Amino acid sequence: MAEYRAGFVSFVGRPNVGKSTLTNALVGQKVAITSSKPQTTRRAIRGIVHRENGQLILVDTPGLHRPRTLLGERLNSLVQSTLGDVDVIAFCVPANEPIGPGDRFINEQLEQYPRAKKVAIVTKTDAASKAKVAEQLLAVSELREWAAIVPVSAPEGEQLDVLVEELLSLLPESSQPLYPAETLTDEDTSERIAEFIREAALEGVTDELPHSIAVVVDDMVEREDKDLLEIYANLYVERDSQKGIIIGKGGARLREVGATARAQIEGLLGRKVYLALHIKVAKDWQRDPKLLGRLGF
Repeated sequence: MAEYRAGFVSFVGRPNVGKSTLTNALVGQKVAITSSKPQTTRRAIRGIVHRENGQLILVDTPGLHRPRTLLGERLNSLVQSTLGDVDVIAFCVPANEPIGPGDRFINEQLEQYPRAKKVAIVTKTDAASKAKVAEQLLAVSELREWAAIVPVSAPEGEQLDVLVEELLSLLPESSQPLYPAETLTDEDTSERIAEFIREAALEGVTDELPHSIAVVVDDMVEREDKDLLEIYANLYVERDSQKGIIIGKGGARLREVGATARAQIEGLLGRKVYLALHIKVAKDWQRDPKLLGRLGF
């Protein structure tokens, strides 16, 4: 019988190189929110991939970057503490962008984690020509000695099985799975609901706003008279002007955010939900240690 392997794999890479999309594709369910805005991921999300011969626990970290705020510093230290504990670090580089200083910076940081095996994943192969993909594979191979280099397209599902087998082969042997078979993530429900709301709020907003949005689920109440879960959540921004952007003309934008988030939440919970969103201003929360703590960072 083939030996069973289980362990932790962390995806690293510049913001917006497809780490969350890849996590969701491998798990087969949405556990990490995705957005075209960089720095969407703010916590180390664990997605769990189950196979006959092993279990991959995927840690999708925030993108490593040079921080400009206290929030940025905390996200970076979250990445660093996560990387200290994983078995494999998978460095994601998109096929459709040349390797730049940000990629080189992250590649250098990997030296700090000698315990972990290093794998390179060339993502977004569907967005580049075959020649471009080949060129990128060569460029990536010149960065360091990798345990494996795998090109993938998460949206197309291409090479995902190859990637899973490569990653499993690098994990330690385990007498049993680390998580029960039905578990797909260790994020609790209220965290996932807050993330769905934040994802809906991120769509179509201006560039300066995404970092300023934080969501906290305040309360979840079971209705006694009907099968309905009431969810009350606060959406925090840093300035009054941002509040107006989220609410939109006559509240249209906020209604749209609510409807989009509610559809995702109902899909997650498999039941009807009433969602009440309130917008609050927490002035410059990204730079305020007290506020960061209150908002869960």
